[in-house]
Amino acid sequence: AVCIAMSGMLVSEVQGRMPLVDLARVQMFAAFLMTAVASLVVGGWRTVEVWQIGYLGASSLFGIIIASTTYFAAIYTAGPRMTALLFSLAAPFAVVLGYLFLGETLTGRQGIGIACVLLGILLAVGLRSSSKAATVEKVSLLGIALGVVTALGQALGSLTARPVMAEGVEPFTAMAVRSGFAALFFLLLMFVPHPALKPAPQIAPRALGLAVGSAFFGTGLGMSLLMAALAHGNVGIVSTLSSMTPIVILPMVWARTGNVPPAPAWIGAALAVVGTGLISL
Repeated sequence: AVCIAMSGMLVSEVQGRMPLVDLARVQMFAAFLMTAVASLVVGGWRTVEVWQIGYLGASSLFGIIIASTTYFAAIYTAGPRMTALLFSLAAPFAVVLGYLFLGETLTGRQGIGIACVLLGILLAVGLRSSSKAATVEKVSLLGIALGVVTALGQALGSLTARPVMAEGVEPFTAMAVRSGFAALFFLLLMFVPHPALKPAPQIAPRALGLAVGSAFFGTGLGMSLLMAALAHGNVGIVSTLSSMTPIVILPMVWARTGNVPPAPAWIGAALAVVGTGLISL
């Protein structure tokens, strides 16, 4: 949770300095190199079987190629605090998807948890909307939509990766495969004849450093730790602890901007974490 929050803060610093597709391309290549080297050091490539690559590829499509791109776009549009809060929707989405496609049951306690997550997000969204001009509210609605897509993609990515991690695949290796698929995808986008998909002619060293740093904390370290936690820990506890990003990021925003987040922001973030706990534990 701390790593993902730090990554979000670094991504917000890149806004205006690097186009979105370039950010995603740099992030994926940096994450692949980091996790691939770590996998070589620990000998993780021996833990992957051929059939597992398909699951990890699907997890990459939903959880990285789609979710990471919309995650960056949401931070650019709605800011790191709101994006982190919307990210907590991954837990309700996972429960609903399990109910619809895996035949899992939905308990009353989980229903209360979903309500807590939604209430926490609505509280924070209402606070943001009431304090901004109408033109900013429209942009925030786009950011909210991007955040929802991010949470849905993350839920699908976790569901497709779970069978592989349960078989004992080494976490750095799993992330190397996932980020490798994503890096290849964004590399191929360079050959699409559209100006928005072409690399920027020049990227400032500071922006490049921020992008690589966010890749290290987010995809490289944070997501590898999440994969390790799913392999060795109770899924409910892992999901709850990893959902604490909305709370962890508040003091980071405070330290960066000098503005104390208002009480509804803290209450909304706490409600989201409590809701995830009711869903997962």
